[in-house]
Amino acid sequence: MGPGVSCPWGNRLSGFQVRTWIEPVVASTQVAGSLYDAGLLLVVKESFSSEAGGSSNHNASQSIRGHQEDQQQKAISNFYIIYNLVMGLTPLLSAYGLGWLSDRYHRKISICMATLGFLLCRTGLLLKVMLDWPVEVLYGAVALSGLCGGFSAYWSGVMALGSLGCAEGHRSLRLILIDLVLGLAGFCGSMASGHLFKQIVGHSAQGLLLTSCSVGCAAFALFYSLFVLKVPESVSKSNKVYPTVDTVSGMVGTYRTMDPDELGKQDASRNAMTPGKRKTSRTIIALLFVGAIVYDLAVVGTVDVMALFVLKEPLSWNQVQLGYGMASGYIIFITSFLGVLVFSRYFLDTTMIIIGMVSFGSGALLLAFVKETYTFYIARAIMMFALIPITTIRSAMSKLIKDSSYGKVFVILQLCLALTGVVTSTLYNKIYQLTLDKFTGTCFVLSSFLSFLAIVPIGIVAYKQVPRAQGEGVEK
Repeated sequence: MGPGVSCPWGNRLSGFQVRTWIEPVVASTQVAGSLYDAGLLLVVKESFSSEAGGSSNHNASQSIRGHQEDQQQKAISNFYIIYNLVMGLTPLLSAYGLGWLSDRYHRKISICMATLGFLLCRTGLLLKVMLDWPVEVLYGAVALSGLCGGFSAYWSGVMALGSLGCAEGHRSLRLILIDLVLGLAGFCGSMASGHLFKQIVGHSAQGLLLTSCSVGCAAFALFYSLFVLKVPESVSKSNKVYPTVDTVSGMVGTYRTMDPDELGKQDASRNAMTPGKRKTSRTIIALLFVGAIVYDLAVVGTVDVMALFVLKEPLSWNQVQLGYGMASGYIIFITSFLGVLVFSRYFLDTTMIIIGMVSFGSGALLLAFVKETYTFYIARAIMMFALIPITTIRSAMSKLIKDSSYGKVFVILQLCLALTGVVTSTLYNKIYQLTLDKFTGTCFVLSSFLSFLAIVPIGIVAYKQVPRAQGEGVEK
């Protein structure tokens, strides 16, 4: 195997190559984020609880307490509607520009700006806890994060650096490895969040230790990305290979077909792209976009409602249980990584995507009928491959575009996901409020339907690609 074909993360233990690792930034940012997410929910819940408690009767009946719980749920839901709108819309003003600057000038621009925004946002929650500010100030904090690019600019920058540092044949595995690091970090942060929140008890100091740790991790991520992180050299294409993959089999081929020993055979067919092949690539990218967006609608809607769902009856979780529940969601990062590690040896990319969509759709359907804590964890276990679709779609797209366009294309995808996520969050929260007294699992049923619906465009991609793959000898 040639030296330019192996992944940098496979042999980085010498010299300054360690500085090209994006994983420390991902890990510290995600620990900060998981602590922040848990802290935000608990702080907002405590704020609305204290407001309701001031006017409630200590001898209130069970029905009155149930009514107060529903009112609190609606208040938290309304807060998150506005919060998610601000978080999703403000990056539209800056994320694409940061992606363009990253492609044109320096790859770290979008990552550094986004981590700065994360630090400001986490600091806003810390100040709210310390000074007992109203929860509305958190809208301004998340707006600052969005104006710095938000998650859209950050994650597109991470994916661009990850794609640059790895050859095409290993890219799905490389990107899911980054997701694995994110998942492990999120798991650790979520497991600790409930305990950290309870360490300092008091009206204004509730959650002080938790939010302080979140700010510290966000500060580390910013300084590491500024002063330590280096951009890896591109090894995605050899010097004389045309910078785009013009065959569908190149996109959906198994890792055996991406073996460097096969590159000589593939070079013979990589002449200038004909208009028909360019049209095919654009069609495939469009279908992948549609599949990613529809699937993300299902995932975002489920995650948004799930946090509220576990706080009310029949589960009625406390702070520690909430932290454990959030941590269970990060186990999916580990199981999805293992899934890609195994499935990539036997299945096409499109098959792995469909497996992930079926996994999430089935788990969401079971989640709609959860009455006990153990059934919640069973539903989460069924979702074990839910992370595979979006990551594999990004990998497939990267094989169809030039490496100089990674930043722009990834940020466009991320902005599409963010924009549709804003719509989804608002819609799901309203549906949740309307069905709160009837069937609280309605949103999960809708998510299950959307997840299976997302299989349709991916199935079309698979149908278009399989005949060509078989003709070119992809499967042996």
